[in-house]
Amino acid sequence: MSDAQVLDILTGAFTIAAKVAGPILMAALIIGVVISLIQTVTQIQEMTLTFVPKLIGSGLVMLIGGKWMLREMIFWVEGLWSIIPSL
Repeated sequence: MSDAQVLDILTGAFTIAAKVAGPILMAALIIGVVISLIQTVTQIQEMTLTFVPKLIGSGLVMLIGGKWMLREMIFWVEGLWSIIPSL
């Protein structure tokens, strides 16, 4: 196994991780900013107020995009399994 092969596998792993986790993290970020703005405007300083909306938003993103996320992961793992004989 050469250094180039290891770098290709790691690059693929980081890419697929970013593709799968990106939508969930973006939803949590947007919901967190919106809730923070609402807390600032209304002067409600409750730290636990953002947890439930983020949880619901992340769940909705996983519900909507879960099939795509799973398909991407399966495609990457199948590609990884197919290169094992050449290592």
